[in-house]
Amino acid sequence: MPRIALIPGDGIGVEVVREARRLLEALNDSESINFELVEWDLGADRYLRDGTTITDDEFRSLSDDYDAVLLGALGDPRVPGNEHAKDILLGMRFKLDLYVNFRPCVLLAPELCPLRDVPGSLRLETFRENTEGAYTGMGGSFKTGTPDEVAIEEDVNTRKGVERIIRAAFEFAHTRGRERVTLVDKSNVQRHVGGLYRRVFAEVGEGYPDIAQDAMYVDAMAMDLVRRPERYQVIVTSNLFGDIISDLAAEITGGLGLAPSANMNPGRQALFEPVHGSAPDIAGQNKANPIGAIRCVGLMLDYFGHAEIGERVEAAVAASVREGRTTPDLGGDLSTEDVGQWISAHIAKGTPAST
Repeated sequence: MPRIALIPGDGIGVEVVREARRLLEALNDSESINFELVEWDLGADRYLRDGTTITDDEFRSLSDDYDAVLLGALGDPRVPGNEHAKDILLGMRFKLDLYVNFRPCVLLAPELCPLRDVPGSLRLETFRENTEGAYTGMGGSFKTGTPDEVAIEEDVNTRKGVERIIRAAFEFAHTRGRERVTLVDKSNVQRHVGGLYRRVFAEVGEGYPDIAQDAMYVDAMAMDLVRRPERYQVIVTSNLFGDIISDLAAEITGGLGLAPSANMNPGRQALFEPVHGSAPDIAGQNKANPIGAIRCVGLMLDYFGHAEIGERVEAAVAASVREGRTTPDLGGDLSTEDVGQWISAHIAKGTPAST
């Protein structure tokens, strides 16, 4: 029985995780997936209450006692430095070695795309290295606060880290029938890091001769994703560039409110989270879009071998968009709870994934 830690977190995270839990409980009843759901008190409220972000014992428990985590969102204006968010989210990524950040962005309806010339269908799947690069926190500053201040941020990349994220992208493309994998870097300027990515990409790619392979500089990729996004399928890149490119891909396919993500060490542990933030300006108003969190349930189901049920979740989400059963950010007039209930009910009807 997979054991899932639910961390609602802050702001609208509480509301969207509630709807994700509603769906998981419904599927537990109707599909006998038998997920054990345990809610955790991690977030700004706890930090403000007793000064605790997350303890080493809690990290150990998440690693040893749970199969996956579903996180709502972290970030609260009462904690201006976001110390709790850094410790919890980045802590899980690094301490649990969740080296794959998988961001699938799928255009559910043409009207959601902000581009003038909308492709008939669009699926952009980004594999972002999640434990190295510019996010290690290595570096420092000298003469801080003076006119002569020097700041250095280290971009740390290992052969092991680069190879495993590239291999994960190629293997995904191979098993899911994708025809192209694109590397995104800035190797014309970052010759050392970019050179490592290019060499490993070419070496790993030799094992997948049936998959088209190309490489793009990150600035050119940002332009081309807007110009002809339909050209791309699977994108693999570094931590920093993946953060940027995956947000652009999400916006092209309807916005952050629709976007799920999975942080994974395949076979060991996984953290699922909607891409949007905690949105404190609308927290508690029951109008946050729960679709990103609900689609995280679909990713979780696929991760645990329930791909067909995960596809039904995607089909129900697509139906909610198609029929206008959405929150105001997508032009609908339903509440967060209404959307969650509608999608759960739609799936309960047994509607096949092909719809």
